[in-house]
Amino acid sequence: MNKSRRMAALQASAMADAGFDVLQIDLLGCGDSSGDFADATWQAWEDDVFFAYEWLRTQSQAPLTLWGLRAGALLAATAAVNLPEQPDFIFWQPVVSGKQHWQQFMRLKMAGGLASGQGKGSIEQIRQRLAAGQAVEIAGYTISPGLADGLKNAELRPPASHLARICWLELSTRQDASFGPASQTCIEQWQSAGFNIEAKIVEGPAFWQTIEIEDCPTLIAENLAVLTSWQ
Repeated sequence: MNKSRRMAALQASAMADAGFDVLQIDLLGCGDSSGDFADATWQAWEDDVFFAYEWLRTQSQAPLTLWGLRAGALLAATAAVNLPEQPDFIFWQPVVSGKQHWQQFMRLKMAGGLASGQGKGSIEQIRQRLAAGQAVEIAGYTISPGLADGLKNAELRPPASHLARICWLELSTRQDASFGPASQTCIEQWQSAGFNIEAKIVEGPAFWQTIEIEDCPTLIAENLAVLTSWQ
């Protein structure tokens, strides 16, 4: 189990123990789902969210909340537009720009190529392969053009048809941390659109990128406190 999935499982268990109905899904090519990661596209992942919603509604009629970590927040926001009801959101360390997130993946590829003197060349090869409809390998992941294009086009923008509550939580090991400019601007955009946002920086490690497996009980506790206040 990878670090992000482990933390999500811990949060799901804590929410279930607190009496919430929880469905934690593995998107196509991820975790225990069918298919390989190379088969994944952004549209397929949006479809997974919709199918998960349909199944969940056969089991529970509780108020709907979509919960996403990092790029998962982007997916939650874009997928919500096509749902037949208005969800609330939980965003953990949300990515506000899919294009910038993709560029970070590209930098990983460039860093790997620098040792062989092929950094710039490898980036250009990635662009050419994607433009030709071919999958590329970056940091051990085979990424399809459908996933790369969908991610690059995704922005964490408030959907015009939805007004909801948002729990926006970011992590820092510094006690005096504040939101970065991109996050602050995005929060203000959602607030200006009429969304009620509870935004907070929680003390804890960036568990998705630490070398050792680390849990963040303060994040789970803060998340539960916000959800309980919404009841």
